[in-house]
Amino acid sequence: MSIELKMLLYAVILLLVQLVFQVVAGIIQNGLGWALSARDEEPDSSGYAGRFERAFYNMLETFPVFAALVLMVEATEAWSALTAMGAQLYFWARVFYVPVYVAGVPLLRTLVWAVSLAGMLLITWELLRLVSG
Repeated sequence: MSIELKMLLYAVILLLVQLVFQVVAGIIQNGLGWALSARDEEPDSSGYAGRFERAFYNMLETFPVFAALVLMVEATEAWSALTAMGAQLYFWARVFYVPVYVAGVPLLRTLVWAVSLAGMLLITWELLRLVSG
């Protein structure tokens, strides 16, 4: 299995872990009654539960792009040191993003997010080189 596919698998696992953390944090903050209800009322989205939720939704925004890029690398057999580095940058930045976001460290959170974006851009760059060359 290529490093890019491994990072995609690990990113899926991270996404599932974030889902569980987000749900558990919501239950702790808003109560089990809210979690078992129809959820017609908006939950309290402040504090750590809100930050877990926003970090999870941020992962949902970037994950499809990352997955598409990795699958394009696999389909075209365009593996390279650059695509491997890009996939690893994306994954590890996303791992660090969660605690930084939940801790409420604004500047560091943005920098970590930018590293994950840089990882996706490296993969994109390599795929564009393949298309144009």
